[in-house]
Amino acid sequence: MNIRQLEVLRTLLATGSTIAAAKSLGLSQSGVSRLLQQLEADLSVTLFARDKGRLVPTPEAELLGRDAENVLLAVERMNGHAEDLRSGADGPDIVRIGLPSSMWENFAPAILVEYARDFPGVRIETFFESTTAIQKLLEERVIDIGFLRMEGQTGPTLEVEHVASGESVCVIHKDHPLAALEEVSVKDLRGIPLILIGRQRPNRMGLDQAFKRAGVKQTVKVETHTNSSACSYVAHGLGVAIISSFYANLYPHLPVVRRRFLPHSTQDFGIARSAGLPLSIAAQALSDALTRQIRRSQQDPV
Repeated sequence: MNIRQLEVLRTLLATGSTIAAAKSLGLSQSGVSRLLQQLEADLSVTLFARDKGRLVPTPEAELLGRDAENVLLAVERMNGHAEDLRSGADGPDIVRIGLPSSMWENFAPAILVEYARDFPGVRIETFFESTTAIQKLLEERVIDIGFLRMEGQTGPTLEVEHVASGESVCVIHKDHPLAALEEVSVKDLRGIPLILIGRQRPNRMGLDQAFKRAGVKQTVKVETHTNSSACSYVAHGLGVAIISSFYANLYPHLPVVRRRFLPHSTQDFGIARSAGLPLSIAAQALSDALTRQIRRSQQDPV
């Protein structure tokens, strides 16, 4: 017994004709007759008497027809519920995402505007944290997805999909003399006020070592902890920042340029989730919206 057979029973009871049932269901008349015969065989019950080419429902058909109607209504409700889940009209009450602090100003709103249009019934909670903190939130299953810098192994509790790469660049005010260079080396930064990020973090420690190897003393003007603030400080003429091109690309509205920094180094970024824990449709859609916005942000580097 299958759903199509039940639809045939319901339609025959309503129309009393295999021709009309076939037209209503988009089947051939022989297809309707075959499905009815299969249903009668499956149930071992005669559902219709044949009288001069007419189908006359038996009392058993009337009783079983009510059961068929209930089953089909349940299937229709289930299909409708599934459609609501796909469209965002129904589903989890809330999805949670972890993003770097530098993404709060323009990047995150662009994601959420798109997502809220497609999933109006879902509440979104955003966490702006460091990579280490985002990893912890994922491991504790506080958030559904997180965007982070891929720094070595993340451990077996997380699954990370690589979505972007960057390279170290100097972010320079467009009117600064260094803007005339195609590449900026450590030695070019001798005596230049610097805006540096993430003291005691692995990437910052590597940068400090590069200055030490070149015999150049850093002239640190500002210590900060977000790429957005570093770029803003550069735009206001406070100095030169050294960050990943991935983040430099997020602020095209600022009066700054980026120049490749030597020694060359690269960075990888990914979207992470808890390993072995499938995402809901709503959470996966938010992950997809994040991926699209990442790709858009990197299309036209400044």
